Amino acid sequence: MSPKPLKGIRVLDLSRVLAGPWCSQQLADLGAEVIKIERPGRGDDTRAWGPPWLEGSTEAAYYLSANRGKSSVAIDIARPEGQQLIKQLLQDCDVLLENFKVGGLKRYGLDYDSLKADRPDLIYCSITGFGQDGPYAHRAGYDFMIQGMGGLMSLTGQPDSQPGGGPVKVGVAFADIFTGMYAANAIMAALFARQQSGTGTHIDLALLDVQVAVLANQSMNYLCSGQPPTRLGNAHPNIVPYQAFATLDGHLILAVGNDVQFGRFCATAGCQEVAADPRFASNQARVEHRDSLVPLLQACLATRTTADWLSALETAGVPCGPINNLQQVFDDPQVQHRGLQFDLPHPSGGTAPMVGNPIRFNGQALNANSAPPTLGQHTDQVLLQLGLSAEDCHRLRQQGLIA
Repeated sequence: MSPKPLKGIRVLDLSRVLAGPWCSQQLADLGAEVIKIERPGRGDDTRAWGPPWLEGSTEAAYYLSANRGKSSVAIDIARPEGQQLIKQLLQDCDVLLENFKVGGLKRYGLDYDSLKADRPDLIYCSITGFGQDGPYAHRAGYDFMIQGMGGLMSLTGQPDSQPGGGPVKVGVAFADIFTGMYAANAIMAALFARQQSGTGTHIDLALLDVQVAVLANQSMNYLCSGQPPTRLGNAHPNIVPYQAFATLDGHLILAVGNDVQFGRFCATAGCQEVAADPRFASNQARVEHRDSLVPLLQACLATRTTADWLSALETAGVPCGPINNLQQVFDDPQVQHRGLQFDLPHPSGGTAPMVGNPIRFNGQALNANSAPPTLGQHTDQVLLQLGLSAEDCHRLRQQGLIA
């Protein structure tokens, strides 16, 4: 395979938990060298967010999800000597990534304004809950509360009128993950812009901004109608039928995206009279008469097993699918064929399971080839490259400045 697209780019990563590390893992997968700066003796909070743990190690599965392909350097940045080491490391880096509170790095002389005079070409990416300005800028932001504040939980869950109704968060840290992806995208755009101008950029990314931005069609539904969308469970606000249905032995997702597909479904299901009903002849009509159509489909789909429906509907070209648990996901032949689960050697002596990066270049997966590092695994290696001696490293370690 040809060199990865970000080969030669060096990232100094002062972030922790998920949004920042997700961004830097993406950059590492794409070929960047990522130096993860961690607090001696403690490291990234997610190292301790278990169980479960990687067998034979003290690393939490959570930490493993977002930190492959990086070097771990443990430096106490609260001390002047540690701050000087960071500045020395930064001289050979293209990007600094951080997710401290607004102004949190200023007291260490590591904020953008303090660094840009000496490094006008530096790309500095700040991830916060609410951004660098505004009435909430001083607040800490966490994914769960951002899902609530940013409107996602008003859309997720069963309607209030139904049993079990009420707001529900998404089962993964949705705002964090999307913020990490936006951050990686912004950093790559800034790198491209620097090629043209020679100057760097301060990237300001906020979890709340991202959560509002990715509401997509739902936010436009509100802006165009003036009516806030409500929770519909597994149903779709703009397409019918596009939801989960109970079958004879489980559930099936039916994702009918147009009128032709609806006709195919009705023909396959033996309910042509439904397709012929003027109330259901178009998607607009089906949305307007959702309450009449859905019970008819529920009764029909409950008569056969999920496997029977999948076979019949896939043959007819009607989009549908099962609802898998994660064991079924990783046992799925398509998932296995695409290599979405693989193993990397781990410093503990075993291997660490990984979930593959979905990007492929010319048919090749772009996964970093080293497992998430142990705390301080690369401290000496990186500092020796910086010009320190082995004696210097020993002295700094005795002082508790590095680990």
